[in-house]
Amino acid sequence: MEQTDHRVLIIIPAYNEEETIADVLKDIEAHMKEASVVVVDDGSKDSTALIARKMGVTVLEHPFNMGVGAAVQTGFKYALEYGYNICVQVDADGQHPASEIPKLLEPIRREEANVVVGSRFLEPSDYRPSLARGMGIGLFSRVVSAILGTRITDATSGFRATDLKAMRFLKDVYPDDYPEVEALVLLHKGGFGIMEVPVKMRLRQGGKSSITAARSVYYLVKVLLAIMVDIMKKIER
Repeated sequence: MEQTDHRVLIIIPAYNEEETIADVLKDIEAHMKEASVVVVDDGSKDSTALIARKMGVTVLEHPFNMGVGAAVQTGFKYALEYGYNICVQVDADGQHPASEIPKLLEPIRREEANVVVGSRFLEPSDYRPSLARGMGIGLFSRVVSAILGTRITDATSGFRATDLKAMRFLKDVYPDDYPEVEALVLLHKGGFGIMEVPVKMRLRQGGKSSITAARSVYYLVKVLLAIMVDIMKKIER
């Protein structure tokens, strides 16, 4: 490792999450006092950024909505600028309990992987996605498993931790829109170690998902096409 200590930054990409952002930040404060937090407000039209600032965390604002991938990429660049060597992505909608974050961090601290993905399906749980969402997760997980040559159960999970080497790579190539699946393919091609760990997740705690039925179809087609292009790319680290 390049550093013996572990400075952890929790990146929260947020778009119109004023209903949930305060509870998410309180949860992190209760369980991850040792970590720093940055909220990347992705062009919200509500009070997301204002609420986060009032709670004392750093807020980076995009002038307009650029997608969750761009928000996470902004977080990576901030982490590298300020000397963090582990990042944890946490959704702003309350799906990701802060009490589960240590499960993501331990394999990276033990140098067992560069990226650790929290999986809702690696072990039996009470999490039940909608039929359409469950089918999409299953399809993407099978495709990514075939490409990586190892079993992936939750390719769409945005609850993940990234080490310094992977951060440096992803800050330049992280996909802009619906990035989770495609990022795993790019990381694999870049030679990075990827691991899943079982975590508990909740359903969205408030607000409204941007992925409608129509956008689900668009998401499916777009990501599958992007994966095909990624397979043919020459990736340099």
